[in-house]
Amino acid sequence: MMEAQKLSRPDWLKIKAKTGENYKSLKEIMRTQSLHTVCEEAQCPNIFDCWEQRTATFMILGDICTRACRFCAVNTGRPTELDLREPKRVADAVVAMNLQHVVVTSVARDDLADGGASVFAATIQEIRKRVPECGIEVLIPDFGGNWDALKVVMDASPDILNHNVETVRRLSDKVRSRAKYDRTLELLRQAKLMRPDIRTKSSIMVGLGETIDEVYETMDDLRAVGVDIVTIGQYLQPSEKHLLVEKFYTPTEFLRMRGEGLKRGFAHVESGPMVRSSYHAHEQVLRADGKPLQSLQDEERQAHLNNQAPSKAQA
Repeated sequence: MMEAQKLSRPDWLKIKAKTGENYKSLKEIMRTQSLHTVCEEAQCPNIFDCWEQRTATFMILGDICTRACRFCAVNTGRPTELDLREPKRVADAVVAMNLQHVVVTSVARDDLADGGASVFAATIQEIRKRVPECGIEVLIPDFGGNWDALKVVMDASPDILNHNVETVRRLSDKVRSRAKYDRTLELLRQAKLMRPDIRTKSSIMVGLGETIDEVYETMDDLRAVGVDIVTIGQYLQPSEKHLLVEKFYTPTEFLRMRGEGLKRGFAHVESGPMVRSSYHAHEQVLRADGKPLQSLQDEERQAHLNNQAPSKAQA
């Protein structure tokens, strides 16, 4: 059997680092508030672009993941950090950055009974209290299939519930650690059942050895459980210990995938070589809704918020 060869990165995937004043300012805010970002921890190629636009994805629940997915650069091991003051610090940073749309994600915390759901909920509530007009998107782990934990997050009323399928069914067990393809679909289905008024979103990486038909089948699976927004981007190998890239898709191929997604009825499809789940997240919402996201003007969501007692973060 021939040994797999590492592919050369094509020109359209070469990145120029830009560290302007906004980038430096945002980095200072993150360090001052002792916060983590997935932009840094996952070595996102869009960090210079996004931070110059004063947008970032906050990563809560520490920076050590209990899972070791073969595509991800985040540190893995036994977490030691659970800071219940973190939700307030995230809200402070949102205020300092004057954000209109914020994305909050986390490492997987299989060591916690609720997988960290209560800390997600507390973070949503703190941001809503401080910046009520800000759109809030959460990119959550699967909570080990604990739908009570999922309900805690949904009851906090994020504007977007994001959970990534990551890859096609055939490759899921090879690419992801502990996560299951069907569990991901069920989480997205349950989220829609709990709160039909909240948009759901998922992301697909390509370049791991999938076929284009498998990508389209994954789109069909996501639509079948009511997902509204899908993002499709090129997998890039973070280090030598991670999975090799088996194919670099061209910008034209990404355009075709976007067209196929729109045919399937997604409200919005973000598809391109550098696209990541949170890339241009605010613009994705605008395009999906056809108007600015103003969660507090939605009567159904406001009524739900009025009926919810603030929950306390629990380990």
